[in-house]
Amino acid sequence: MARSSSGRKSTIYDIAKATGSSTSAVSMVLNGTWARYRIKEDTAKRILASAEQLGYNVNMKARGLRLSRSGLAGMILPHYRNRFFAGLAENFEEHARSRGLCPIVVSTQRDPAVELSVTETLISQQVELLFIAGVRNPTPLDDLCSAAGIPCINVDLPGPGAPSVVSDNRGGARALADALMDKMVARGNAPGELLFLGGVTDEYATDMRIAGYRDAFEARGISPAADAVECFGYDASSSRRALARRYDTLGRLPAGLLMNSITAFEGLVQFASRLPQDAWQSTVVGCFDWDPFAVHLPFEVTMMRQDVQKIILEAFALADSHDASARPVVVVPTGFGEMLDEDEPGSKSGYVG
Repeated sequence: MARSSSGRKSTIYDIAKATGSSTSAVSMVLNGTWARYRIKEDTAKRILASAEQLGYNVNMKARGLRLSRSGLAGMILPHYRNRFFAGLAENFEEHARSRGLCPIVVSTQRDPAVELSVTETLISQQVELLFIAGVRNPTPLDDLCSAAGIPCINVDLPGPGAPSVVSDNRGGARALADALMDKMVARGNAPGELLFLGGVTDEYATDMRIAGYRDAFEARGISPAADAVECFGYDASSSRRALARRYDTLGRLPAGLLMNSITAFEGLVQFASRLPQDAWQSTVVGCFDWDPFAVHLPFEVTMMRQDVQKIILEAFALADSHDASARPVVVVPTGFGEMLDEDEPGSKSGYVG
């Protein structure tokens, strides 16, 4: 601590007296926890200015306010249970650190109340930017960020209140459906029997993937069956039950299955484990998601991979050039499972993992 004008060391009591604040408020500002206790920013700045004038040693967290930088970058996402969201988080952390920022990633389990609470907390900690990933309705969160003057980017699911970066869900689903139909024809099955299972009705990603699936049918001049599309959510247990119903009705597995997520695909794998291996020989399976462990399954699966690295790069580019009046939607192409990282093994012959 420095000396006051009387020659003694300055204390928080001197700062409190100079600013008309309580000693507890001064302490919270100086240790960087002022926002958590809802101390006004003007008060915090006045305390910091007084501390500097009196020569009081202010820690780095408090100095962040004086410099108008917290050094924090925030991201919320539904969960870490699949490789897509885990990959988004990992790439976000890497690129945030490369910009000298400390990343904070929080999972919200798709609970709107948790999403709102976490966003409010991150804003109170003065994050310099916020990525909102996999939120079905990001508008309330975008509005909070806008009011606080914090750049935010919607990732995976778009929203009208902020720039968005999404996968090419429609184009990817059409390419995947086309590939599966070609395999069905090669096995002597009718391509019109391809089913689309999983996802949430009226959610952007699911709706776009269903549109791509239907595009593939339209291009061939055929139509899917009335019950070919079944949206039961993303969880494995619902997927397993849906497949069991189809199996009981048909007395066999459907000729073609396009699963709308890796978690829905997990339900398929669980159901498959109950059947003899030859039950899968005439069934074509695809998944709009990717996991390298799929190459080790006893049946062939074609997977559509989303480019998490490109998604995060595009999101940071939008954050770097943030324009509060602009709401672009950047669409990132998808690719089959052979679009692998250099440090990951290639797919097995006959498999796209």
